[in-house]
Amino acid sequence: MKLQLDRPDGLNTFTAYGEGYVSVNGIRHSCNLAALPERLFPEWTQATFETLRLEDFEWLASLDAEIILLGTGSRLRFPAPELMRPMARAQKGLEVMDLPAACRTYNVLMGEGRKVAVGLLLV
Repeated sequence: MKLQLDRPDGLNTFTAYGEGYVSVNGIRHSCNLAALPERLFPEWTQATFETLRLEDFEWLASLDAEIILLGTGSRLRFPAPELMRPMARAQKGLEVMDLPAACRTYNVLMGEGRKVAVGLLLV
């Protein structure tokens, strides 16, 4: 699906997504990635949803963001509560959603100037 939001200059915006891929600023990615408005992290983890580790969440919690989104692929799945503890320690909000919702929500929050980050599981 193509997203038709105006891209603020110089900021990472999801421009499309589909089965096993997302496009950021028109560039297609088919590996897990994390994004902040000013920076991309291709392959932020090699994990699948089933193999997510505490270290993956510690890394997300370390990002300069107030709100962190986790896109869990084509369907919504919630990680084990112990994996989300780094978010509580860092006093950051974590919203878990499927990949399409995470892309759309990130674009809206980024467009509002919010300090948002997203981690997407594509594999």
